[in-house]
Amino acid sequence: MTDSRIATARLGANGPEVGVQGLGCMGMSFAYGPSDADESRATLERALELGVTLYDTADAYGAGENERFLSPFFRAHRDELVIATKFALAIDPDDPTKRIIRNDAPYIRQCVEASLKRLDVDVIDLYYMHRRDVNVPLEETVGVMAELVREGKIKHLGLSEVTAAELRTAHAVHPIAAVQSEWSLFSRDIEAKVVPAARELGVTLVPYSPLGRGFLTGSFAKAEDLTAGDFRRQQPRYTGENAAANAALLDPIRTVAEAHGATLGQIALAWVQQRASVHGLPIVPIPGTRKPSRVEENTAATRIVLTEDELALLEPIASKVAGDRYADMRFASAGRE
Repeated sequence: MTDSRIATARLGANGPEVGVQGLGCMGMSFAYGPSDADESRATLERALELGVTLYDTADAYGAGENERFLSPFFRAHRDELVIATKFALAIDPDDPTKRIIRNDAPYIRQCVEASLKRLDVDVIDLYYMHRRDVNVPLEETVGVMAELVREGKIKHLGLSEVTAAELRTAHAVHPIAAVQSEWSLFSRDIEAKVVPAARELGVTLVPYSPLGRGFLTGSFAKAEDLTAGDFRRQQPRYTGENAAANAALLDPIRTVAEAHGATLGQIALAWVQQRASVHGLPIVPIPGTRKPSRVEENTAATRIVLTEDELALLEPIASKVAGDRYADMRFASAGRE
């Protein structure tokens, strides 16, 4: 395995230059079942060695535990990396097991102070609105985020799961560096409107779940394969008849993987990385992993170039996927687009 560092891309017109692939850190302490803390720390270090410099977390991941877990690594390498975290998913006061979306000014200010404390840093490099609260004017939300920039608490603004119209509205208030949304061989809804808007505005796309939450790697075939606490057991795509139908869609990926001597995951990632040239804008996917070997595998995918014939073979997959991305699509931009 080569140790050559990955290429770089810029976040927005005036944002930092980062590795062309980032790291989603959620699973190190939340959502995907038990994890090994030492192995996760080794994963963070290995990623940095390979040129991964964008590290993605959120206050909602384990009620702040993910930010706390990452804090020592961030402090040790503060000048070498870009910290991205998020606000907006709050605990429902009437039901602690549920989340509600909040974009109001007092809540945002409360969240940024709490994240700064947990991360133990003076400034957050990239601060995302995690989800859109349609009951709060977007101009108000982004206005507060812009105030935090002027106050020196955050450097750059990001939005997650927004529509093209919402992106344009936000960008008119303050430049947006990055838009994060699910984008993979299984999830391509943002290509219709969000991607063209981002290209026009000079906004970088940060695809999350570029490996279909692991399904595109072949690591599991149905929800029942996962541990009891794994939140993927609640997602429609991985249950019942949907899971069986979607597992059959991996066959073209296997064909391409065999031609390259690569894994399924590497082909899925190479496809996402290649969207940058297909659509003409910077793209920095953030596959999540807790294993150093997987970081090596994932970053190696940035050097795989798929042929036109291979891209054509993979093209129909998304249109055949059974089941929505979420049980409640109000959390996704496609539910409002």
